[in-house]
Amino acid sequence: MKITCIIPARLDSKRFPGKVLADIAGKPMLQHVYEQAGKSKLVDRVVVAAGESRIVDAVRKFGGESILTPECRSGTDRVAVAAEEMDADIIVNVQGDEPLITPEVIDSTVGMLVEDENIKMATAASPASDTGQFNDTNVVKVVVDRDSFALYFSRSPIPSPGRGNDKGGSRGDFLKHIGIYVYRKEFLKEFVNMKSCPLEEAEKLEQLRALENGCRIKIAVVEADLISVDTAEDISMVEREMEKRRKLEERG
Repeated sequence: MKITCIIPARLDSKRFPGKVLADIAGKPMLQHVYEQAGKSKLVDRVVVAAGESRIVDAVRKFGGESILTPECRSGTDRVAVAAEEMDADIIVNVQGDEPLITPEVIDSTVGMLVEDENIKMATAASPASDTGQFNDTNVVKVVVDRDSFALYFSRSPIPSPGRGNDKGGSRGDFLKHIGIYVYRKEFLKEFVNMKSCPLEEAEKLEQLRALENGCRIKIAVVEADLISVDTAEDISMVEREMEKRRKLEERG
């Protein structure tokens, strides 16, 4: 079984233009994602699906592999275009704004498809209870069934803490979605050819297209303190977490 990780990257992010090449601890953010994916025990190959030649040049500079893709409507479409000619059974889509992604999170999510041939798509989430993140529309939440398949993803606070409690609906224990998707290559082709659906349009979340079309998404629930970069202000938090991890590694 061949497993390839493709990192979609473009410069025209609406909330933070050029963020994939933003400097984090002396390296472009994209390099951190690439290097972490390369540490995965299950992934055989890591490739950046670049939207611009400037990204290709940056990847070449740090010794990575990249493919220049045409204009695409989404990151998933970019991944699918890059995957077309690849000899792979499973495609891993790690978002380019997840510099703190760990090889353990990647392997836990990929392992869902390796262990069960009936699963066509998987992603990851981590338990959280932070009030700010619960209400932050940049933080995607997911609720799951008892078999850890996704019921719904939302930028809104889900599940609701309930009415009449002393928290006033401002906080709750929830699952915070992590920017990784794993597909069987054939299903990825099917997915990008599905028509966009109302829930996807309302939430601006592509994975809801799969749910609306009756496809199940397995959730790898992992203990991981990850910070995705949505704004320039997030970089300082990421750098602090990287320094914290570095010190822990030094202590052994």
